[in-house]
Amino acid sequence: MAKKSTVFGGTQLQKGDDLLRINDLSVHYISRDTGVSKAVNHVTLSLKKGETLGLVGETGAGKTTIALSILRLLDSPPGKVVSGTIEYKGKDLYKLRKRDMEQIRGFEISMIFQDPMTALNPVDTVGEQISEVIRLHDDCSKAEAKVKAGDMMEMVGIPRERYDEYPHQFSGGMIQRIVIAIALACSPELLLADEPTTALDVTIQAQVLDMMNELKSKLGTSVLMITHDLGIIAEMCDRVAVIYAGEVVELGNLEDIFHQTAHPYTQGLFDSLPNSAGDSKRLKPIKGLMPDPANLPVGCKFCERCPYATEECSKTSPELTEITPGHWVRCYHQSCFRKEKAIHE
Repeated sequence: MAKKSTVFGGTQLQKGDDLLRINDLSVHYISRDTGVSKAVNHVTLSLKKGETLGLVGETGAGKTTIALSILRLLDSPPGKVVSGTIEYKGKDLYKLRKRDMEQIRGFEISMIFQDPMTALNPVDTVGEQISEVIRLHDDCSKAEAKVKAGDMMEMVGIPRERYDEYPHQFSGGMIQRIVIAIALACSPELLLADEPTTALDVTIQAQVLDMMNELKSKLGTSVLMITHDLGIIAEMCDRVAVIYAGEVVELGNLEDIFHQTAHPYTQGLFDSLPNSAGDSKRLKPIKGLMPDPANLPVGCKFCERCPYATEECSKTSPELTEITPGHWVRCYHQSCFRKEKAIHE
């Protein structure tokens, strides 16, 4: 079947080439009632072909806004990209025509949305919803699209005989599989997975993650994994960006983030996890709340919750600094924090 999308003219990248580059991205939500909410602030990230990059942080950190910005799906108003560029295969997505962007969505770049229970149309069969994406981007007949949709259902572990069933006839785990089948129907080069297992129980969650790893390997898809679960990060990701109040506060590979932790907020996320091997009887939650994006502090955004904060932290915001090759941290006192952490260990 000949594919309709010609935006990138058959551009082919090799594994290790930059597929996506986000440069100095800032996104604001502007309303009469709340004023300007600075959801994303000067974020710079890159994703290589075949790589999985994890975005981890608390609810409200700006992770989903970053993903919606990539697909140009921000509600405008109130959402607005106020600075920066997003380049996919070397082209600025915000300079493409609306028609070209529509060809890219679902074909080159797909997204698994956060709540699978509301992601499907309740009045269409699941098979029709998968085949609709295929027909939109492939030159094929309705019968050919139905066969391919059935193949996608089989790929995610659902018999094609259930093609004519409706979303309410499926369990939560199966609905998530259908959503993944829709996202992967046209073998996208980039998959944005927004909390893909949040609504699932632990057993189904493990099955879905295993399936995503298998499909990623089979299709060569690059993945931007958005989650607050560090266990999923360890299972799925090659590199990790820790997001706080719309900023990248730490960025590195799994070894950097898990074993060479350099930002107090990242350590706070780890300390908040239950540890069956530890002797601590109580969890150590991060004190306080994330700052209001409509009223962000002048200095370090984590200052009011940080046990290492000084007067300097409250007055000026630290830059993202590379402390070892590929390991970036936004903190004035990361060396003091790391030294104290090493003593306790």
